[in-house]
Amino acid sequence: MKMTPEKIDQLMSDCTLCPRKCHVNRCAGAVGFCGQSAQLRAARAALHFWEEPCICGPQGSGAVFFSGCSLGCVFCQNRNIALGKAGRLISLQRLTRIFLELQEQGAANINLVTAGHFLPQICFALANAKEQGLSLPVVYNSSGYEEASSLRLLDGLVDIYLPDLKYLSPQLSGQWSQAQDYFQKASLAIAEMFRQTGPPVIDPETGLMKRGLIVRHLLLPGQTADAKRILRYLRSAYGTDIYVSILNQYTPMSHLAELSAPEISLLKRPVTEAEYARVISFAEQIGIEQGYIQEEGTALESFIPEFDGKGL
Repeated sequence: MKMTPEKIDQLMSDCTLCPRKCHVNRCAGAVGFCGQSAQLRAARAALHFWEEPCICGPQGSGAVFFSGCSLGCVFCQNRNIALGKAGRLISLQRLTRIFLELQEQGAANINLVTAGHFLPQICFALANAKEQGLSLPVVYNSSGYEEASSLRLLDGLVDIYLPDLKYLSPQLSGQWSQAQDYFQKASLAIAEMFRQTGPPVIDPETGLMKRGLIVRHLLLPGQTADAKRILRYLRSAYGTDIYVSILNQYTPMSHLAELSAPEISLLKRPVTEAEYARVISFAEQIGIEQGYIQEEGTALESFIPEFDGKGL
């Protein structure tokens, strides 16, 4: 089904795109949990070099960072953009042009970062860009907290899915992301993503992914047990048909110092080398063969992009 302006209005006038199902009329300017109306808002569109090697390559991924978020983690590494404080309003036509400009700049792909609350507009702009010559793979970069039915709108438009799988524990997802149903929704969403992409396809000459699914897990302080449960689930559900990226880049953001709730205390420190080593060792033991790990020194705020409106 091709997205039209009329269909966009229909979907946004009673919004149920994400698991929050706010039922607000975003076309009338109302905002739900994501903090965004129906008007597209983005914070940056530029070549990005800090994704997995098969995504960014030497030339960089053409990343478009959208404002707002339907998950709202208390430890969010991109807090300003997630809260909608950073960003500029852009038209559908401008978004189409941004995709083509990133292709002209030599991007390895188009990388849609936290775009779920703008899915109808994304579909419209992608279809238009493809009609105008966009030929790069399209990456959908997500928190994982998605409605599988909404993701079906992207079938045929997205080549690579790059979701997080943050938690298996409903207690953790409830206290840190206000989403006790996180794993329930994210596991269904990832299943839909895999249905669309199938096993990975890697260009043998460039090493870049052309199609497939990479599931990320950001290890959180003190949560090696939950991380192991997540890795075991992924190995059991998908075998070696997906890539798994285990991240140690958790950065305690400055706003956490102002919070005094006991359940926040763990989040005020980085992940230790020993914690990360235990999780990596477990991944190897259970047979996770295709994936990525990170070296030391990634837990730095300097790795977080400037959301300065570049490229918009």
